[in-house]
Amino acid sequence: MIRFCDILFSCIGIILFSPLVFILAVWIKLDSKGPVFYKQQRVGIAGVDFSLFKFRSMHLDSDKKGLITVGTRDPRVTYSGFFIRKYKLDELPQLINVFLGEMSLVGPRPEVRKYVDLYDEQQKVILSVRPGITDYASIAFRNENELLSNVSDPEQYYINVLMPEKIRLNMVYIQNPNIIQYCKIIAITITRIFK
Repeated sequence: MIRFCDILFSCIGIILFSPLVFILAVWIKLDSKGPVFYKQQRVGIAGVDFSLFKFRSMHLDSDKKGLITVGTRDPRVTYSGFFIRKYKLDELPQLINVFLGEMSLVGPRPEVRKYVDLYDEQQKVILSVRPGITDYASIAFRNENELLSNVSDPEQYYINVLMPEKIRLNMVYIQNPNIIQYCKIIAITITRIFK
């Protein structure tokens, strides 16, 4: 049932948001040099890598300066990128990942291999479900960049504090991934974005 909803909602989303996608693509292209889309290897279900799609919100090669974005005005983020990140519009291209079956609308946010390699055996259960665009952790830590800007070592704080807490929150859905929770998480996410 969840996979059916993923296919249905991703198709509707791709069609419904296509005018917005076109406008954002033009803005990103005019705002800074580089491609419209950003593709990054993430770890999916069963520990298999896949290419996650996003709108490019940073200047070219910014990921070489670190994988974690810190603060609300990270200098690597473009002007258009600041806007699309604020309203989570950079995630729209992931509807393609959902349609292809690499992701679900709801599930743990997929991590890069560097951080997945730090999981202990209990935490690896995260890899038993499709990663998602939104989840309880995404809702709880919507201000993650601000949290990281207030600590002396953002990466260690992410690894030792945020990542374990995100996994703990994700377990709530993973232990009982039903359609009611699926719809609840989508509804809360949409509400928070518009607030």
